[in-house]
Amino acid sequence: MDMKVIVDEAKCCGAGQCVLIAPEVFDQRDEDGIVVLLEPEPAEDRHSAVREAAAVCPGAAIQLAEGS
Repeated sequence: MDMKVIVDEAKCCGAGQCVLIAPEVFDQRDEDGIVVLLEPEPAEDRHSAVREAAAVCPGAAIQLAEGS
């Protein structure tokens, strides 16, 4: 199954939960903590961590598009 990750920097509040949960997929800018997407199409073994990161994001800045 394919997964595409979309982040909305305008919604990001810099909490960093995504980086803690899925550091291979997300990072933060040094100057303001805003999310940086490292891997827009993560490997399947990272999907559950990416889903968790999206679920706990306080700004709802992470959107997932999943297909077959």
